[in-house]
Amino acid sequence: MSTEYSVANDVAVITIANPPVNGLGHAVRLGIVEGLDRALVDGEVKAIVLTGAGKAFSGGADMKEFNGPMTGRDPGLNTVLAAIENSPKPVVAAVHSVAMGGGLELAMACHYRVAARGARIALSEVTMGLLPGAGGTQRLPRLIGLEAATNMIVHGVSITSDALSDSGLFDRMAEGDLLADAIAFASEMARRGGTHPRVRDRAVLHKNPEGYLAVARQAVAAQYKDLPAPTSCLKAIEASFELPFDEGLAIERRLFLELMNGPVSRSLRHAFFSERAAAKLPDVPETTPDRAVNKVAVVGAGLMGSGIAMNFLNAGMPVVLIDISEAAVQKGVAAIRGNYEASVKKGKLDAAVLEARMARLQPKVSIEHVADCDLVIEAVFEDMDAKLKTFRALDEVARPGAILATNTSTLDVDRIAAETRRPQDVIGLHFFSPANVMRLLEVVRGAATAPDVLKTSMQLARRIGKVAVVSGVCDGFIGNRMIARYARRAGELLEQGALPEQVDRAVERFGLAMGPFRMGDLAGNDIGWAIRKRRYEEDPSMPRFEIADRLCEAGHFGQKTGAGWYDYVPGQRKAVPSSRTREMLQTWWREKGVTPRRFSDEEIVKRLIYALVNEGAEILEEGIAARASDIDAVYVHGYGFPRWRGGPMFYADTIGLYDVRRAMRGFSADDPSWAPAVLIERLADAGTAFHA
Repeated sequence: MSTEYSVANDVAVITIANPPVNGLGHAVRLGIVEGLDRALVDGEVKAIVLTGAGKAFSGGADMKEFNGPMTGRDPGLNTVLAAIENSPKPVVAAVHSVAMGGGLELAMACHYRVAARGARIALSEVTMGLLPGAGGTQRLPRLIGLEAATNMIVHGVSITSDALSDSGLFDRMAEGDLLADAIAFASEMARRGGTHPRVRDRAVLHKNPEGYLAVARQAVAAQYKDLPAPTSCLKAIEASFELPFDEGLAIERRLFLELMNGPVSRSLRHAFFSERAAAKLPDVPETTPDRAVNKVAVVGAGLMGSGIAMNFLNAGMPVVLIDISEAAVQKGVAAIRGNYEASVKKGKLDAAVLEARMARLQPKVSIEHVADCDLVIEAVFEDMDAKLKTFRALDEVARPGAILATNTSTLDVDRIAAETRRPQDVIGLHFFSPANVMRLLEVVRGAATAPDVLKTSMQLARRIGKVAVVSGVCDGFIGNRMIARYARRAGELLEQGALPEQVDRAVERFGLAMGPFRMGDLAGNDIGWAIRKRRYEEDPSMPRFEIADRLCEAGHFGQKTGAGWYDYVPGQRKAVPSSRTREMLQTWWREKGVTPRRFSDEEIVKRLIYALVNEGAEILEEGIAARASDIDAVYVHGYGFPRWRGGPMFYADTIGLYDVRRAMRGFSADDPSWAPAVLIERLADAGTAFHA
């Protein structure tokens, strides 16, 4: 049952009961209207209170209904809101915990609003590439003013009910029991008699609305150049003061439908659902017990280890930070404190919280101190011998049942697990740098990893605020295996005549946060070089990336050396096109007899993005990733792929796999390694898609 109906004295209470966030799906909408009709025909009922059960008033629309059979099924949300607004009996919204999107629009359609303190209030549709589609752009400016409403709608910001207590949005702030206060207030309004106020009948008050929106348009165009929703929000808001309410509502609805059916919103919604799908473990029963994780050890206090430790300190967990010397471990402690102090200076962290987190940190030199820890994360140098040595030591001292995790980014987790007498307790937890900032966590499931270890690791990832994606074991897992193919294709562009800045510019215009060569300079080109040297040794037939090897042989590792693919001014991070790199490329072209060719931005983008797609298809075919959407989540959260394009696999679906295959076959005419993956061939032949 999605709504509940009860009567307290002379007040009917309609409660939305659709956990977890009381989404406004069809059954809820129907239940609200039926409850309203029931209250209106009951002569004993004088007023109505609308609220939500559990931990939300309402989190808004049920996006799973979008573009589905329920999309146009009556009653739609606007029909529900009109029924509330036109009720002859007063309707009071009792708002608590969360009122977002359609949930806030529902509250604004009520005659009165009573709020609990600390509730999160937002019209956040813009984050999904949409605008409020049930009167939000028309009612909010009438309630809290044009400027405050524009800020909330265009940026999708969440504000507490306390901050909005004097804004005009709420008629009363509850000081005790919210529902009791709302029922008492509803009875009071019913006794007052007369007509009850409708937000639609108010005017938007501003001394120069046209001038204000003109300035807002310029700011939005600069900040959201790839996203249509913020501009559409401004168009709808403009209608709130230029047109009668119903005409403004019609414009809002038209703009909403345009956005909902457009590629950007579809991509953003896909990215949203990808995160949630990644958390599901189809072959691990929900009844699988968790392992308790209350204390964590991190072995390796370098940049990665100290960043990993911060995640657990932030979550309120004690952390033992271990390194081989007092100097090394204290350097890690200083790095952690420095990061926290920077947040304090920016006003993002309270000084008392800083000290509380540091008090949970236990710097140690001996690995013996992992003995009472529930989870031990190895974060030593990316070298198999170093990791095997560490795991042999951990196997001797870690308590039975402790989870032993390696932070390797490419190495064989099964080989590491086999070094212990407890391979079932070993898992890969691949954090991305900087580990205290990046949201992605690849959870690498070894052949022997126990189901409860996997489940516990996924839940722990959620506890520390990460987007966790399960990967099988292979060289590079999901993300780095794909990026290796992407980087190799980028290298081929250089070998054939492109320059690093041309390649980077093309993919950055496509929407990636950073092109492959700027990314290499930032991460350190020596890291990729070390991985390549290992792979050359393991597979002598592997194609060599000679240009990148020469760059590294010259000591040009990127930002940290002041020179890489680009040049860097000391103390600055701006990448400056390098005459030195251009000369190196020209020398290589002469040596190899290459006549440099020109590449269009379109071809550069196709070659690099389709390289990701082709490797992603291989990963799916091998079962390394369970879902195409898991690959998308990895790339959106770990590699700067534009969220508004959904991820590489979703982007390929939007292009159409027939056309993607056709382009790859064109490339393979000169290079057989471009042959489309078997999965792409099969799906293209069937006329279907990765996410079908």
